[in-house]
Amino acid sequence: MGGIFSSPSYNEEHQNLVSSMNEYFKNFKTENKILSEETINLIKSNLEKGYIDNVSTVLDKALKEIDSAPLNIAVTGESGTGKSSFINALREVRCGEENAAPTGVVETTKKPISYEHPRFPNVKLWDLPGIGTINFQPQYYLQRVKFVEYDFFIIVSATRFKDNEAQLAKAIKYMNKNFYFVRTKVDIDLQNEQRSKRKNFEREKILQQIRDNCLLCFENIKMDVPQIFLVSSNDVSYDFPALTDTLLKDLPAQKRHILMLSLPSVTEEAIEIKRNSLRQKIWLEALKAGVLATLPMVGIINDNDVKKLEASLKEYQVLFGVDDISLQNLAEDLQVPVEQLQAIIESPTLLEKKENKSIGETLLKCLEKFCSANGGLLATGLYFRKNFYLQYHFLDIVTNDAKILLKKTFSEKKLMSH
Repeated sequence: MGGIFSSPSYNEEHQNLVSSMNEYFKNFKTENKILSEETINLIKSNLEKGYIDNVSTVLDKALKEIDSAPLNIAVTGESGTGKSSFINALREVRCGEENAAPTGVVETTKKPISYEHPRFPNVKLWDLPGIGTINFQPQYYLQRVKFVEYDFFIIVSATRFKDNEAQLAKAIKYMNKNFYFVRTKVDIDLQNEQRSKRKNFEREKILQQIRDNCLLCFENIKMDVPQIFLVSSNDVSYDFPALTDTLLKDLPAQKRHILMLSLPSVTEEAIEIKRNSLRQKIWLEALKAGVLATLPMVGIINDNDVKKLEASLKEYQVLFGVDDISLQNLAEDLQVPVEQLQAIIESPTLLEKKENKSIGETLLKCLEKFCSANGGLLATGLYFRKNFYLQYHFLDIVTNDAKILLKKTFSEKKLMSH
């Protein structure tokens, strides 16, 4: 067991850590926490007793589980419902690109096929054969698709849900797995209605009609009416934030982080969820490192620090879609020069040498800027090393860049549609 320390000042420091943990994790909803309440309480208990070795062991195990947790998502539905397009959209892979799920109105899936997320190999989306196909009758379906391998099921339809899909949901529920009904191609329905009812078109009324129509089969078989999530693979907004919140609430804590990071940054809510997950991980890594010394506001940032911080910045840029490749792809989509996008965001030039200053000096300036704007962190009693504060600062900047690009995308697409 870790050593027990009786020094009043030492105990006071660890009580401050417990207080800091309580205050810090109050900022996050239960469904967005990347540690279970059991693990959080175990860490706090060991801190209170001064068992620092135990704290390190618990944190090390928890962080490894967070990083390596597998997530297997099963997606099923009849042919032509947009299963493959939905899978590609969640993976941020364009149809036709290498490793994209093949699309088409003819059933292309004869057996379960897994598609890894391009940045997170632990996340696999499984394209399952439609339950109505000849070779997969409902009574054998779950056994044939290896039911136990999946964390949850997404049942997809482009019209109303049918009896066989509702029966599948009942079987999934009976076996204590979660399922979610997703109605795709909502954007196409809205466009068609707008064309035919130019003067009387009411967007929200049409969406409610789609939901009501989807629920008919559940009433017919006397099944509890589930929540229906309306989405589009071309624009994963609509009910995408609600679907995300529901998935996170139902998942075990150790699997939330990988799901949050893998989500496309298509709404401000998704961006914030991703940011909050990363903030927790930075905080936990700082705690694991045992950083209890007062933060020095001046000093040398060595070459090793710079390399680690450069790697962190690049990681955040990729995760939020503000890296060079993502910017180039977005520029092509919006038909604007990539320089125009780079000019409105901050992170691409964050680590450039400025005014004959070294990168280390530039980083110290960033540190001062961050701490002056976030004094509340210092007031908690837990003091991080320079590197951890800078990681927070980089994360905030990249998050803001992602939101700027999101607004730019909406405004440009609005102009292109007129």
